[in-house]
Amino acid sequence: MSTDQPPPPEPPEDDPFLKRPQEPSPPGSPPPGGASGGAYPGPPPGGPYPGGPYGGPPPSGGPYGGPPGGSPYGGGPYGPDPLAGMPPLANRFKRLVARIIDGLIVSIPISVIFSLSTRNYDPWNDQARSTSLSIIIAVVYFVYEGLMLTTRGQTVGKMAMKIRVAMLENGAIPEGRPGWTRAAVYSLPEIVPCCGFVFWLVNVLWCTWDQPYHQCVHDKTAKTVVVSTVE
Repeated sequence: MSTDQPPPPEPPEDDPFLKRPQEPSPPGSPPPGGASGGAYPGPPPGGPYPGGPYGGPPPSGGPYGGPPGGSPYGGGPYGPDPLAGMPPLANRFKRLVARIIDGLIVSIPISVIFSLSTRNYDPWNDQARSTSLSIIIAVVYFVYEGLMLTTRGQTVGKMAMKIRVAMLENGAIPEGRPGWTRAAVYSLPEIVPCCGFVFWLVNVLWCTWDQPYHQCVHDKTAKTVVVSTVE
């Protein structure tokens, strides 16, 4: 009788204790488990968006080519100067005088023409007559200012005071919609009974406390600012 023992069975290939030598990785290939060394590859360094050290968007420049990080409506208490790179802001008194000049330029000839054309008007309807005159002056002033601002950024009064209206973003002339929007917000509310004058008064006084650009409500609506033409 033969005493030879049968050979032991070979372990299965999925045996967890079976150790196979790992083949060397080719040069330049990433290490196993991703860049972070874990079981799954980790995210690339930085945030999901390009930009700053934390993945935020890159800072934008201020108005008129100012320093980076400027906001079109001002910065924080420790941020960059929001007025950097801008022409000097117009003096509030000069702005008031310019409005008076423009108001006289429009209202005087309109009032004379209206009085001559309505001299036989019923004297008992003086209130209706005054209201009609106010509406006509407001509409003519709207057209006058809109045309002047969209073509040269100045009315006659602003030219006399050496100030101009500019886009807050880049200092350009408020051509098209911004110029007409600014003119409409200033002049047209006056034709609304009762509350029109209150809105107009709040509008023009807003620049006395607004910071940092001394804007009235019509400036904020059109995103404009009034600056000096004299450096």
